[in-house]
Amino acid sequence: MIEKNISQDKFWLRIIYIVSIVISLAVAFLILGPRPDGMEGMLDVSILPHVNALLNSICTILLLAALWFIKRKEIERHKKTMLTAFGFSALFLVSYVIYHWFKAGPKLYVGDFSSVYYFILLTHIVLAMVIIPLALITLYRGWNMQASKHKRIAKITYPVWLYVSITGVAIYLMLY
Repeated sequence: MIEKNISQDKFWLRIIYIVSIVISLAVAFLILGPRPDGMEGMLDVSILPHVNALLNSICTILLLAALWFIKRKEIERHKKTMLTAFGFSALFLVSYVIYHWFKAGPKLYVGDFSSVYYFILLTHIVLAMVIIPLALITLYRGWNMQASKHKRIAKITYPVWLYVSITGVAIYLMLY
């Protein structure tokens, strides 16, 4: 039985790493890669940065609520809140991909705090790539009731995910 669980874990961890790499490469290509002719402007996506900031804000609130629930040992509420936060993060990713498919390149920062902005942006980008496998592994371990493994990785995942959500809103506020 233990061998089956180890084999199953290895299988799902491989899937998680592959999905994480594919998502990261797809997002990088959408932001930096070429567009098929006529894509930019085909759909008005100007509202999506505002939607994305809202989704990140909601995710931040859900992450804080989930921490509160787990500190109070309300496991079921914690699970539901974290799954909801994961859902909002997934919606953010879909919205972000749609925005960058129809709008070429990133918006340029024109404010007075460029060193602060680029520090936040760089750390946000790097940690946004890191959070994909971390969140998926944490979710997998929680879903499969691997409590000690879940708790160990959640101590890393949680602050990274919270940072990415908060800095996503900060970047939006600095750009818009």
